[in-house]
Amino acid sequence: MVSEYSEPAADDTSAMALKILVAGGFGVGKTTLVGAVSEIRPLRTEEMLSEAGQLVDDTDGVDQKVTTTVAMDFGRITIRSGLSLYLFGTPGQDRFWFLWDELSQGALGAVVLADTRRLEDCFPAVDYFEHRHIPFVVAVNCFVGARSYGAHDVSRALDLDQGTPVVLCDARDRDSGKEVLIRLIEYAGRMHTARLLDSVG
Repeated sequence: MVSEYSEPAADDTSAMALKILVAGGFGVGKTTLVGAVSEIRPLRTEEMLSEAGQLVDDTDGVDQKVTTTVAMDFGRITIRSGLSLYLFGTPGQDRFWFLWDELSQGALGAVVLADTRRLEDCFPAVDYFEHRHIPFVVAVNCFVGARSYGAHDVSRALDLDQGTPVVLCDARDRDSGKEVLIRLIEYAGRMHTARLLDSVG
């Protein structure tokens, strides 16, 4: 069911708005993160899981999940005066990947959410952003009962490019999610500056 959301106010036009993607595997917490940090009522395109979907969606480890995002989630958060982020949560299933190219147009960067119980589920998102040179951070969503791993261990397991940030987070917590987004902005800023200097060097 699609929820209503508020349009940006007229006085927001002078502010800088950056587009951020929130990606990752099925059931990793993308909708939860967008909803937790958004200062507006988030737009959601979730539908109930169907019996037909059980044939293509791997629900091992997320047995209690009853809905899935079929297009995108959308939210907005103001980081500071004059700087807002528009968050686009991507669908996690392979059959909706045709939406990713459209959603990634103009994005500053991405958050790849990871679940250490199903770490392999975020490989496609990592590969997608690496191949398109879109800056991203890996945010390990710390689920209750999941074995704890350090950022270095996760980085090695995912074979990330050197310097790609890995942070631990709780997708349900607004402050935790905001810290992830700030890390992404800082990292993406460094990456874009380095590319700009390379292009004029």
